[in-house]
Amino acid sequence: MSSTPVALPRATLTLLAGALLAQALPLALGPWLARLYSPEDYGRYTTFAALAANLAVVACARYEYALPMARDEAEAEALLALAWRVLIGVAALAGLAGALAGLSGWLPHAGLLAAAVAAAGAAQLGTMWATRRQRFLPLAVSRVVQHGGGALLQLGLGLAWVGGIGSIGLVAGPVLGALAGALLLALWGGGIAWRRVAAVDRERLREVAHRHREFPLLNTPHAFLGALQDTVTVVLIGAWAGDPAVGLWGLSLRYLKAPASLIGGAVSQALYPRLTGARSGAEARQAVRQVIAVLAAIGATLALLLMLAGPALFAWAFGERWREAGELARALGPYIGFHFVCSPLAVVTMAWQAQGWALRLALFGQLLFVLSLGLGLWLGGLRGAGWCLSLTMSGYFAYYLHTLCTWSDPPVVAASPAATVPA
Repeated sequence: MSSTPVALPRATLTLLAGALLAQALPLALGPWLARLYSPEDYGRYTTFAALAANLAVVACARYEYALPMARDEAEAEALLALAWRVLIGVAALAGLAGALAGLSGWLPHAGLLAAAVAAAGAAQLGTMWATRRQRFLPLAVSRVVQHGGGALLQLGLGLAWVGGIGSIGLVAGPVLGALAGALLLALWGGGIAWRRVAAVDRERLREVAHRHREFPLLNTPHAFLGALQDTVTVVLIGAWAGDPAVGLWGLSLRYLKAPASLIGGAVSQALYPRLTGARSGAEARQAVRQVIAVLAAIGATLALLLMLAGPALFAWAFGERWREAGELARALGPYIGFHFVCSPLAVVTMAWQAQGWALRLALFGQLLFVLSLGLGLWLGGLRGAGWCLSLTMSGYFAYYLHTLCTWSDPPVVAASPAATVPA
């Protein structure tokens, strides 16, 4: 690990700037992309992206997350070698799955699935290596290259073909962006000794695999199931209503959840140290109630805006053919409002040592989400699915918030002033 630690405020600002720019570029280019690509194109892209992300999140069996914990460089290099071998195997399996999906005609652009999984997995592996080496500037730049560059490539490909390139432009852009981000980290992310990594023997690989076995055994299923909700969602919508409906869903959710993504991280970073440094359970509970009150005011305003003007806003921002996405946004308004409030509060159960309860509740929430989606599609198509989700998930989120506000005895955890927030 680097012998000269980077100052925490500077590192945080560097990563925050990179994250904001990486998210802002795709969002800013979205209205232009929506005029270049049709809802059907977005539907095919959304289906491909959901499946690729589901596989990519476990592409290294989560061994990459053990890199910052390695005791020395030799162990870190052995972990890197192990993660690379797992990634190659998963990418090969993804290629086989893509070939089968392509033959069946189910997955658009299935031939790119292996490349998408390999590029995203390599980018994540490079990210954790750079984190270990405290190379925060390369980390920030790689995020911008991966996400912002991917969106720029989507735009460029769409503009280059006057007659329309179709969904391949939406699919290829993020794949090339992730590949560029991974290459940047490999070259600039912390001086990887590739010869030593390649020379790690099987006995050493088995040793580090066993030492860090909790990552594939415990973390991998959790991460896979979390991503599976998105995959099941697009499969259900595609099977019931076709690619255009998947496109409407994909574009809507990307923008509707953007406020939670942009604000949630900042709220979490501010709340977590307050909870871990609280002098009493009552003080911790009061801090949570204050944050919930502020977020609820913003979330309610967002939900009301969507319900009153969702169709008009989407038609204005993305073009008239996306007005139906605004109708979906109107139906999802209550759900989005509650999601905005609850999204940053995951750190509460971490601070209160209640991860087991949170995991059980999250699994129930995922099941409820999928069942509500299916029921809504059956009763009233895509718009019916939106209203059904708002009804059932609002109750779920309300229970979650009520439980946090009335938690009987939040534990007090001693924390140093330099305590950091988990990513």
